[in-house]
Amino acid sequence: MLIHVSMHGAVLNSNALSWANIDAKTKTPKGGIIARLPNSEEPAGLVMEMAWLPIFAKLPQPTDDEKIKLMKPAQAMYTREGYTQAVEGFTHIKDLDFLIRAAQEGKNMIDIISLPAFTEIDQWFDNPAYAFGSYNNKFKIQACKITLDGSPQGKTALVSKPYLTGGPDGEENWKGEPTITQEQLDEISKKMFDKHIPLHIHTNGDAAIDMMIKTVERAGITAKDDRRTVIVHSQFQRQDHLPRYVELGLVPSYFTLHTYFWGDVHMKNIGKKSADFISPMKSAKAAGLITSNHSDFNVTPLNPFFIMWSAMARQSRSGVIIGEDERVDAYTALQALTTGPAYQFFEEDRKGKIKLGMLADFVVIDNNPLKQATADIRNNDVVTTIKEGQVVYQR
Repeated sequence: MLIHVSMHGAVLNSNALSWANIDAKTKTPKGGIIARLPNSEEPAGLVMEMAWLPIFAKLPQPTDDEKIKLMKPAQAMYTREGYTQAVEGFTHIKDLDFLIRAAQEGKNMIDIISLPAFTEIDQWFDNPAYAFGSYNNKFKIQACKITLDGSPQGKTALVSKPYLTGGPDGEENWKGEPTITQEQLDEISKKMFDKHIPLHIHTNGDAAIDMMIKTVERAGITAKDDRRTVIVHSQFQRQDHLPRYVELGLVPSYFTLHTYFWGDVHMKNIGKKSADFISPMKSAKAAGLITSNHSDFNVTPLNPFFIMWSAMARQSRSGVIIGEDERVDAYTALQALTTGPAYQFFEEDRKGKIKLGMLADFVVIDNNPLKQATADIRNNDVVTTIKEGQVVYQR
């Protein structure tokens, strides 16, 4: 099995397909992809999105005791890069139970935030065992996570105009598919809004963003309600989306590393004009939005200076500038890794700034990124990471 870099699918050989119970009689689930051999229903090996999720759930896992031993080295990867908070972005119940156990046993060096998966709402919703919104030994359950569409590089993001290069299985006039219907999205969202549970929605394509705007409108939520619904990735955004974000209180968590890793691919798939507006951080700031930026690790590296650089340079692997007008200055890029995410997680009163009364979360680095040349920022390095006054990493 080869897992796609987006983590939204995989290619399986015949033995793996048999193990996954996928054959010619297997129906492709709505919102999923099972590629077929030409003129046949026999699976070709590629599975994505809703067809991939049950396979991912079947993958061999270490025991909880083995995972407990991995908590320290796993968090060490983050502290080495200067992080004092990490997000588990789509948490299944078995992993949620494990993270609660790890916190109870004092295994957290940094704050870990969990976003329970919408696919298991029936298990965690209204369950007192899974209380939202407060920390317990550096662990907090924050928001419901809905994966509304797929990945741009996998061509499963839901877009309003067909991909220029067809679908992942050679489909013509391919626009991708949502994982759930508009009605299902409306129902889940209203359920969360009614209980004041925040929503973090994975929406990459502009048509998926349209769906999310519609569902928030139907729920009667506006910026005045201060729900801070996070649009995760918000990649193939359109200019007309920005005032709607402001009006409805939607906050984008951008992924500017896409301009480097897949900028060249996006230009082929959706055209230069649309690719240039991927993660439009400068336009979003001008509209008055508070944004964050992320790595989606392990899709792309954790290095925060690489993330900063990508927001400022927006340069692809081949050296093409992907959206010159959306380049931001160093301070804006830094805010997207500090005050921006603090706001999106309702923690702006305790994180993101060096200020009296806030947590003593600090990072000592080699060079001041506000004074470095853009080309040099990605080579910056962490000397020391301090979490609540305690050194958790020292070079």
